[in-house]
Amino acid sequence: MKSFIASLARCLVVLPVALAAQSGAAQEAPVRILVGFPAGGVTDVVARLLAKGMQPELARAVIVENRPGAGGQIAAQVLKAARPDGNTLFLTNSHTTAMIPLTSLHPGFDPEKDFIPIGLVGTMPNFFVVNPDIVGTNVDSLKAFSQWAREKPGRGNIGVPAPASAPEFSVSLLNKAFGADLKAVTYRGDAPMVQDLLAGQIPAGICAMAAALPHVRAGKLKLLAVDGPERLAGFDVPTYAERGVGGLSDAMTIGIVAPAGISPVLVTKYNAAINKVVASKAFRDRVAESGIIASTGTPDDMARITEASRKANALLVKAAGYQPQ
Repeated sequence: MKSFIASLARCLVVLPVALAAQSGAAQEAPVRILVGFPAGGVTDVVARLLAKGMQPELARAVIVENRPGAGGQIAAQVLKAARPDGNTLFLTNSHTTAMIPLTSLHPGFDPEKDFIPIGLVGTMPNFFVVNPDIVGTNVDSLKAFSQWAREKPGRGNIGVPAPASAPEFSVSLLNKAFGADLKAVTYRGDAPMVQDLLAGQIPAGICAMAAALPHVRAGKLKLLAVDGPERLAGFDVPTYAERGVGGLSDAMTIGIVAPAGISPVLVTKYNAAINKVVASKAFRDRVAESGIIASTGTPDDMARITEASRKANALLVKAAGYQPQ
């Protein structure tokens, strides 16, 4: 009996220590950053740079978990289902948070209710480019391209990287602005679209700066316009508004969100870590190679920009006459 009591006493001493150790281990679980696109893509590269930089700031392991599919929709659904304990974040873009809810009848998430903005990472402008070997070297504006398309019935095809995306709906605005018979040709990503553009299968395309820039610099593609509210530094290229096309002043935004219910203390902590990484020269220089303009901000800044994107995209969808599917 004495032996049993002594053993029980030892267990009662050890048990709290073991439970405390388990609790500490749970708190120190790696922070995972969800990415809605395959490994090796632009968003994945940004996520891994963020993870590497955030790790020492948080004194915790930070890992990237790819959940590709449906333009980030799958990853968004995973985030919604995650516990709001700070262990799961999502590097998303305004296509996922501000366009998919407008174009999908059943997106599986509501960004306003299910997510909390944590911090901005940057913007990723889209370029409107043409193949000068197809349209001719004298086509140097959107108006000139539209005139070329009018003179070549059935050839005014403009490649876009995804269906039900801002680039696809942009084509409708171009048609209205210039009265040309332009048609959006959808692809699954920038890479195959640019490949067809270089091969002369399509005369023009709208794609991320990173996908087009090497070919623009090589003279194989010509840059006619860029979306966003102002010209890009280092590029003497007009915005759509300067080219006479309204409604395309919203560039794609990239940022981090967390599940609703996350502690405000963690929001502040994570925002500070993200801002420090994004503000570093090493990060800015590296993401610039991928066509991203790094930018920092508060959670409120990100919420405001996301809402602005939602309103701009709603106008695009309405102008195109698109019905959610």
